[in-house]
Amino acid sequence: MFRGMVWQTGRGNVINTQVLRGRITDSRSVWIAAIAIPLMLLAPALWNGYPLLQWDTGGYLARWYEGYLVPSRSTAFGIYLHFGEDSSFWINLGIQALATLWILQLTLGAMGLAQPLRLLVISLVLIITTALPWLASMLLTDIFTGLSVLSLFILVVQGNRTSTIEKCLLFTLTAFAAATHSATLGVLFGLCCVGWIARPFLRGRITALGLTQGSLTITAGAAMLLLANFALSGQVAWTPGGYGVAFGRMLQDGIVAHYLREHCPRQKLNLCPYLDQLPATADQFLWGNSMFNTLGRFKGLNDEMSFIVLHSLIEYPAKQADAALAATAQQLVHVGTGEGINEWIGHTYGIIERYIPTQVGPMRAANQQRWRLDFTAVNYVHIPVALASMLLVVLLFGRGLWRRPLDDLTLLAGAITFALLGNAFICGVISGPHDRYGARLAWVATFVVLIFAARQFVAPDDTDDLLMP
Repeated sequence: MFRGMVWQTGRGNVINTQVLRGRITDSRSVWIAAIAIPLMLLAPALWNGYPLLQWDTGGYLARWYEGYLVPSRSTAFGIYLHFGEDSSFWINLGIQALATLWILQLTLGAMGLAQPLRLLVISLVLIITTALPWLASMLLTDIFTGLSVLSLFILVVQGNRTSTIEKCLLFTLTAFAAATHSATLGVLFGLCCVGWIARPFLRGRITALGLTQGSLTITAGAAMLLLANFALSGQVAWTPGGYGVAFGRMLQDGIVAHYLREHCPRQKLNLCPYLDQLPATADQFLWGNSMFNTLGRFKGLNDEMSFIVLHSLIEYPAKQADAALAATAQQLVHVGTGEGINEWIGHTYGIIERYIPTQVGPMRAANQQRWRLDFTAVNYVHIPVALASMLLVVLLFGRGLWRRPLDDLTLLAGAITFALLGNAFICGVISGPHDRYGARLAWVATFVVLIFAARQFVAPDDTDDLLMP
């Protein structure tokens, strides 16, 4: 009976109870979303009883303790993990969940969909249909790939709608993500390059200031990694391993064997005696029990691997181009959830037992270490959703280009389209196709599709800024 009633306060201020009721309801929705979404994002870890681990996790954890650089293991991310050790890494998961909530909310706000109920519904769909909660629940760099693409977009395109504090936080998040993984840095760098190329044709939709701020995150991320490397190893050097990983991909594509057959009669290469014993995959060569171990791993073979990589690029450009195109295409469809989680991860177990013995008990008690994880049923949903979302994002981008003028959703769809292509090219060509590399970015495509769907049912409202700064 209070609907529409106007109250007069003692000071003469007029309060419309309908507006007041709406604010109270929205306030409750804010709290519900702020509590429910992080808990749902961490549901896999909560069920597991411990943060999810992966084979690579151990290499990052060891960086704080070993004091030297190893291939493809960021010291910046290692320091981040060390920060959460005393909490059994739940602090790290809390940071990841809250960062995800924040970026989702900012992106929806930029699209005029900032109401907490919309945020809650869209987040719930993402949690059910994509790899997002598994990424947020895992001690690995992958969660920051998708978040950094969105944070870079907001910083560049929507910087005028964010506060100074939020710009600083967005800058820091993007730079940190760039420092955690070379592929993430490459994707962000590529997006900035596309932005600078496209800017003259966008009629002021992207400002030079925004692009400069976004580009500086790449520089800051590189500096962050170099500083972390120096702090932990005493070396001002980039994280090693690039040639070794590329070598593994070329070995998997048969290019290494072809090079050795042609050159072993004339060159003395350490791998020549093992020509007929080369493993079929890069993972078997680099991480299995192969001649790579016998010949001294990266320390013993790095110079030879880099030599073969560079000379193979020069001598077989057509083979390399064909392999690169095939690897990129394969990577685009490798989007399954759970790669590296539901298998034996002895290296990570060994690192935790050696350097963090207090964590051995809870780690061993977790469901993951009892082989209770199976992603077969999960991927019946996740894989088709991811593939359909990626296709729809490309179509949304094309639709926006055709209709013009470009709106923010078209710019976002374009950014994600180029991020997906860049990620597939970098990861497919350098490391070879893996589901893990695709899944860590595919959920962003689903997010964009959900934004488009929401805007078909609800008119965007720029004043709907309850969750906006």
